[in-house]
Amino acid sequence: MDDIDLRIIRELQADGRLTNQELADRVRLSPSPCLRRVRRLEEAGLIRGYTAMVDQVAYGLPITVFVRIRLERHTAEAVAVFEEHVALIEHIQDCYLMAGSSDYLLRVVIESLEAYERLVRDRIHAIPGIASIESSFAFGSVKQSRTYPRPASL
Repeated sequence: MDDIDLRIIRELQADGRLTNQELADRVRLSPSPCLRRVRRLEEAGLIRGYTAMVDQVAYGLPITVFVRIRLERHTAEAVAVFEEHVALIEHIQDCYLMAGSSDYLLRVVIESLEAYERLVRDRIHAIPGIASIESSFAFGSVKQSRTYPRPASL
């Protein structure tokens, strides 16, 4: 990956709907080599897909909750069961395996506090092996970047 590839990736992260001509102009390439590079980045798995950025509040999910989960045991089976259950809950947008006092950090988007209570009581509490659940509610968002910084190694 070189500087042109990085510029292509950053431009597509900022606007995935760019035409190849627009992208080529922005990264200072002719259209054919630009398209070849994009296809190579897709085939290599660096570009995994394209999506629409949707306004969470306008969509009807105004509440963001960060949920810290600690498991009772850390066996391969307990971890697999937890992760399988989390994958099935669509309100959980992100699930990170953590170092420190919590085992997992979840980002949940939901329509109301009542709906979050139902989610915890009916779906999260039902997952076997959870020792503790701690929720923090976001008051707002200061920054949400969709563009990765340039790696120091490049």
